[in-house]
Amino acid sequence: MGKSLVIVESPAKAKTINKFLGKNYTVMASVGHVKDLPKSKLGVDIDNGFEPYYEVIKGKAAIIKELKKAGKSADHIFLAPDPDREGEAIAWHIAEEIDKDRQKTRRVLFNEITEKAVNEAIKHPIDLDRNKFEAQQARRILDRLVGYQVSPVLWDKVRRGLSAGRVQSVAVRLICDREREVQAFVPVEYWSIEAELKGAASKNGFIAKLAKKEDKKVEIKNGDEAGAIVKDIEGAEFKVSGIEAKEIKRNPAAPFTTSKLQQEASRKLGYTAKKTMMLAQQLYEGIELGKEGPIGLITYMRTDSTRIAAEAVEEARNYIQARYGADYLPAKPIIYKTKKKAQDAHEAIRPTYLKYPPEAVKEHLSSDQARLYALIWNRFVACQMSQAVIDQTRILINVKQYLFTASGQVVKFPGFMAIYVEGKDAAAEEDEEGKLPPIAKGESLRLLALLPEQHFTEPPPRFTEASLVKELEENGIGRPSTYAAIISTIIDREYVVKEKTQLKPTELGFLVTDLLVQSFPEILNVEFTAHMEDELDKIEDGGAKWRDIMNEFYGPFKDRLSKAQKDMKNIKTEETPTDIACEKCGKQMVIKWGRNGKFLACSGYPDCKNTKDFKTDEAGNVVALERAAPEITDEKCPKCGSSMLIKSGRFGRFLACSKYPECKTTSPLTTGVPCPENCGGKIVEKRSRWGKVFFSCSNYPKCKYAANEMPQTPASDTRGQEAENE
Repeated sequence: MGKSLVIVESPAKAKTINKFLGKNYTVMASVGHVKDLPKSKLGVDIDNGFEPYYEVIKGKAAIIKELKKAGKSADHIFLAPDPDREGEAIAWHIAEEIDKDRQKTRRVLFNEITEKAVNEAIKHPIDLDRNKFEAQQARRILDRLVGYQVSPVLWDKVRRGLSAGRVQSVAVRLICDREREVQAFVPVEYWSIEAELKGAASKNGFIAKLAKKEDKKVEIKNGDEAGAIVKDIEGAEFKVSGIEAKEIKRNPAAPFTTSKLQQEASRKLGYTAKKTMMLAQQLYEGIELGKEGPIGLITYMRTDSTRIAAEAVEEARNYIQARYGADYLPAKPIIYKTKKKAQDAHEAIRPTYLKYPPEAVKEHLSSDQARLYALIWNRFVACQMSQAVIDQTRILINVKQYLFTASGQVVKFPGFMAIYVEGKDAAAEEDEEGKLPPIAKGESLRLLALLPEQHFTEPPPRFTEASLVKELEENGIGRPSTYAAIISTIIDREYVVKEKTQLKPTELGFLVTDLLVQSFPEILNVEFTAHMEDELDKIEDGGAKWRDIMNEFYGPFKDRLSKAQKDMKNIKTEETPTDIACEKCGKQMVIKWGRNGKFLACSGYPDCKNTKDFKTDEAGNVVALERAAPEITDEKCPKCGSSMLIKSGRFGRFLACSKYPECKTTSPLTTGVPCPENCGGKIVEKRSRWGKVFFSCSNYPKCKYAANEMPQTPASDTRGQEAENE
């Protein structure tokens, strides 16, 4: 065999693969996509069958040149980006640039970066998959049509810089709809009554809950009703009328799909979906394990299949037998059914080798990598273990016409629970049940205390990242590979804020969602978005033509777009009158919408430019907020020597000379924290043109350090993207 060139998308992946192949192979990385639609224009010829105009991504010309050079001297070119739609698009565009006629280019696919998988793929190359590429291209064009044509409408009607997205806007709508349910929720009072009881043979008491009255479920609406029941019960005999004991068996959870991994990492580790995918990518592409070099520790992390390769199942069974014993090993391997609409091209997420348990590789991983790897490892091994066996007991206790019940359970045999138990969303948490004391049927129990307690019904829970991913998946919105990007985007666009673990819409999120729902009801419709995902799947399967899907979508969309450009409410010009008089000119103040939300402005603008913040009191009245007096600092003006004041402006807080307007000197507000780049500068607080606070170096533009969060002292390793210059 002659010289061969293998092209992957990641340098880390290239390094891992390189050690599996001989001297006749050169492995190079494209570093992601090499071509894309242009950023400066639509890049889609709508009148010519939605023909896309791709261009080389800025900075990728040199990489393409190197790949071309290597390709010319190679007898064979193997394109090995990730085995999904995005990977297929990368492979397709590389082939167009370095071997347009496909004379020596073939595609190779592997689900895991192991020596066996890589060599098998090289031995059995395939042709590039036009259907898969066109499915990716269709998604890209759909997203471009929506984003680049709806966003300008928002710029015109609300403010410049806003964005709309075919999937992201639906995600924001889900969060807004849930928030409105929370806001509209009216709590209803109810009461519960518990009895602390003790049997004759037991040392400790236990709790029983009031369940029925005269064989009907008890509903106690207020304290008076609860008090009447307590009074009726006091002094009466509590007698055990029945004991129900049964053995239940619990099955292990299936191995991870992408969405399940994101949900579980959020619940158990507190990771964002974006962080989970970043760490999983690192584990997949290869980790340096000392003398062994880079090892891919997990299989491909973008999948919605629960299928496991037969050899991996066998390896897991051998491991369970050796580590836990025969009792923990089922008689036959456990096969998990993949959902009907799932893409089954890839296996579930699992460790590539069981010879690398978490404790053996921990020293080579970061703390975050180690925790995620352990989660994936434990879930996979547990999925092939025996059922857990639990003894569940329920005691029925009669007192007069009332029935109290006490429940308890004991793990008789842990099975898979010895290594892994699936987490739950906060709203789905169940009360832990412990072991009940020995009690006999017919036994009279001693009442230690009657415990009435007031409760109120709870509103539906706000979405967390885990529950939003679950909602998106269940509704068929987006794909496993897109969930992290969707959540990251809606937070970055400030349509949603994350408070602890909860996702809440901002005022801007509500406003934009309401405008889009009114003007583009189909795009913001959950069922319609799920339908479009099905159409993309049909393109990949060869069951539909991508241009037909574009035509089906674009006709109604174009009509809606034209109508929105004319009829969408113009928030920029909308004014709501108030009873508040401007203290500068006496004219009426009005509520307007600005870059940072609603504010009070003088109706005499532009002659009077007075503005104020406001709040709405409990009665719904608009109350103007007085500006805080500027804060005097110890810093002196470098021009006139006067004291500097802390003021607030369009781009956040800043220092200004107290002699203004005679002296107009201003400077950024320093935090006193030294720049992590050790350039001698201090970290200053700034606000971007979109109103978002960030932190940068006082030596800008000489030092371009910028971060979204304040760096710690001593300086942390966290780096933010370079923020946009004001």
